Amino acid sequence: MRGKFITLEGGEGCGKTTQIALLADALRAEGIEVRTTREPGGTQLGERIRGILKEVSAEPLCDRSELLLFLAARAQLVHDVIAPALARGVWVVSDRFCDSTYAYQGYGRGLPLEAIRQADGFARAGLLPDKTFLLCADPAACRRRMQERESRTQTQADRIEQAGDAFHARLREGFAALAAANPGRIQPIDANGTVEEVQERIWKALKPLI
Repeated sequence: MRGKFITLEGGEGCGKTTQIALLADALRAEGIEVRTTREPGGTQLGERIRGILKEVSAEPLCDRSELLLFLAARAQLVHDVIAPALARGVWVVSDRFCDSTYAYQGYGRGLPLEAIRQADGFARAGLLPDKTFLLCADPAACRRRMQERESRTQTQADRIEQAGDAFHARLREGFAALAAANPGRIQPIDANGTVEEVQERIWKALKPLI
C-alpha cells in the first residue's frame, strides 16, 4: 500500500518544525513508518542549495534564480526520497513543499503564477501531497518566536526571513488564496496557543487519513 504524503506550510516562525517532529512521533506511536524531510533540503544536493538560498550574500540572487534553485532541490528530493518512500508504504512528512513556492516566489516575489505552475509541476513530477496543513499564526507571535530562536541558537535571520513586513504580508495573502483554491487538500490550522494545543488540532485533522 502506498504511503501518505503530508506537508506543513506557513510563514516564518509559525511553528512547523516543532509540529512536524511531534506529528512524526504520534504517527510512529500508531505503528506507521514515517520519513520526515524539509524544503529546501532533504538530500545532499538539496542541503547545499539550501545554504545558497538562506545565505545573506553580497551577490544577491535574482528572483528567477531563487525559484529555479528551489525547484532543483525539489526535483532531487522527490526523486531520491519522497517517491521511493511512498512506494514502499512509508508516510512522508515534509516541512514545506510546492505551496511555499507559489506563496514565496509567486505572491511574495511577484513571479508569474502560470510560469511557476509549469516549472513546479515538472520538478515534482506531478506529485502532490495527500494533505497539507497550513499553520496560521499571529504575525507578532511569529516574529517573537523567530527572535527567541535567534537568541537561543546565536544565529541571525536568514536572507528570506529578512525580506521585510510587506513581503511576509503578501505571503500570508498567498497562502490564504491557495487554501481557498484547494479546500480538499489544504487545511488551515490555528497555530496560536500552546504547542500542545496546536498539536491536538493537527492530529484531529489528520486522524481520518489513518
